[in-house]
Amino acid sequence: MQYVFALAGNQNSGKTTLFNRLTGSNQHVGNWPGVTVEQKTGTLLHHHHGKSAHVGPPMLRRNREAEENNDVQLVDLPGIYSLSPYTMEEVVSRDFITLQKPNAVINIVDATNLERNLYLTLQLAELETPLVVALNMMDEVNKQGDAIDVNSLSEALGVPVVPICARNGDGLDELVRQSMMAAEKHILPGKLDICSGDTHEALHAIIHLIEDKARAKGLSPRYAGTKLLEGDEKIERLLELDEGTLHIIGEIIARLEKQAGMERAAIMADARYTFLDGVIKKCVVKAQNAPESPSARIDRVLMHRALAFPIFLLMMLLVFFITFGPFGTWIADGFAALIKQGISLIDRGLTAANTAPWVQALLVDGVLAGVGAVLEFLPTIVLLFLLLSILEDSGYMARAAFLMDKPMRKLGLNGRSFIPMIMGFGCTVPAVMGARSMQSQRDRRFTIMLTPFMSCGAKVPIYALFTRAFFPEQGVLVMCCLYLGGMLMAVISASVLKKTVFHGDAAPFIMELPAYRLPTLANVGRQLWDKAKDFLQRAFTIILAATVVVWFLQTYTFRLTLADTMEESMLGVIGGFIAPVFRPLGFGSVSAATAVITGVIAKESVVSTLAVLSGTEVGSSQMMAALHGIFPSNLAAASFLTFVLLYMPCVAAFAAMRREMQGRGIALASVCCQTALAWLTALLVYQIGGLFVF
Repeated sequence: MQYVFALAGNQNSGKTTLFNRLTGSNQHVGNWPGVTVEQKTGTLLHHHHGKSAHVGPPMLRRNREAEENNDVQLVDLPGIYSLSPYTMEEVVSRDFITLQKPNAVINIVDATNLERNLYLTLQLAELETPLVVALNMMDEVNKQGDAIDVNSLSEALGVPVVPICARNGDGLDELVRQSMMAAEKHILPGKLDICSGDTHEALHAIIHLIEDKARAKGLSPRYAGTKLLEGDEKIERLLELDEGTLHIIGEIIARLEKQAGMERAAIMADARYTFLDGVIKKCVVKAQNAPESPSARIDRVLMHRALAFPIFLLMMLLVFFITFGPFGTWIADGFAALIKQGISLIDRGLTAANTAPWVQALLVDGVLAGVGAVLEFLPTIVLLFLLLSILEDSGYMARAAFLMDKPMRKLGLNGRSFIPMIMGFGCTVPAVMGARSMQSQRDRRFTIMLTPFMSCGAKVPIYALFTRAFFPEQGVLVMCCLYLGGMLMAVISASVLKKTVFHGDAAPFIMELPAYRLPTLANVGRQLWDKAKDFLQRAFTIILAATVVVWFLQTYTFRLTLADTMEESMLGVIGGFIAPVFRPLGFGSVSAATAVITGVIAKESVVSTLAVLSGTEVGSSQMMAALHGIFPSNLAAASFLTFVLLYMPCVAAFAAMRREMQGRGIALASVCCQTALAWLTALLVYQIGGLFVF
């Protein structure tokens, strides 16, 4: 039988770590139908039936039993705090659990913060779905000297509770065993009566009124009744209640609000927290005179009022110095030499095989030159992602978002917007999708419009190439200026947008700061592989296609005859028509204009296009000379870099913007304004710079 287990839990509870542990590499990433929230599914690598399993590190390789019983699919739901949804992520998670009906829900709970995490558990327990609680981060609880009575906690919640440590695999065999048992025997959570007095009477009166409707819609009457008491309009519409029933429910709630002296949503929240307070007092023993946690000691320095911002800037500077300084350059140069040797070897082999000249030209001067030009920068991109992944996995990036909340509010946003922007340094597409966590459409659209100003990894090859060619002695400084320049433009744009398009204040920013942890090799390695795989896929698909098209347009005329000169080719005619637009910016050549156009397909294509057009190898002295011919001065090169930094993102990013903004018009207006700003800024760089450069 095919089983489906849903992983649900708060953000930063270790849910994704558990998912990766249980599925290994058997994962699929897509989008939920109808929305752009990322969906991760995977096949369970190991599970046990019947017999109790020892508590210990799970075997993540396929064993014979797993191959015989490969019938459990895990779905990693977006992190949520409640089943009363506000963000798109929370809507997706709730709808999957309530409407898709998984065979079991594994609720991942941060054992170091039970009260906040168990708030979701109480709501999951209201559903008529088998539920198992995974009490994660027990190693940290033990380090703090605290003790949790797991059996008492399980009895109080009415569901199985399994202590685990997802990071090292402790307890996962037992968790899978309990989950399989709950699914196979369809063991439902025990009925919890967390309400008392007037709230208890009001809730049961509502449940009695809507029980038949809830059953007909496949919902738990208790869950539906609780949501109606809280004022959940979506559940109200789903139940299709008649006016008479709605009127009675309204009177019940109005009377309850008057008796309780608080609003309907607050009544249920107060009841849940009161219940949890009693459970925690009964089941948790706090250590006496517990020492200050390592995270608190580290935060006293990293989050210090005066030191926090300088430390953050120093960390970013260190990342850029390692990536683009002597160490990163040495690695990139070595890898580039290997690429060039490989291309040269293939070229000699084709010559020895008497390959047709046009085929050899297409493969060597077109495909290999273009794709190779991009692949040479793979080590640089991987090194940058490695350092950012370490900062993220350690828990520091969450502090950076918290740190940025105050300055972001002055721009009309909150600290949550900083997270997609940080993601933008990797790739604009997931960064734009990351804005779905914003609680309002205003904040979401505002954030998306600013995210493309962050320099994505696809622009790194362009920056690195031009730095080597024009600014070899100031590489780190130029890189820092480009990254900081993008952020500065985002700040300026936000100031303008706040006063013109996005009036009002951002939603409040509430975020839990995770404990500092040493980054695990598995997590960092998996993130690196995902980024490298995405880069390689783009290199051998989009960039390969763009390279072949550029070679073809450069080689032939519109009559499909061989072009004697660049100006006669199709590319020369098209580029010649567009080039005058960029002449005031200092790079009005056909080659530069063509590179800008192909950069819309994929930013890496700028490098491959320049390599194909110049007929040289990236990094060679011949290409450096060719670049100086295309861009007659360092100032022209700086102007080109400024334009590339700021102009519209690639077509994939634009498609993501259109989906997330829920409107083609506003997305198109955004990229048009961004490109116009890029042209104007590059014009100022070139024209004003010309006053000081002689």
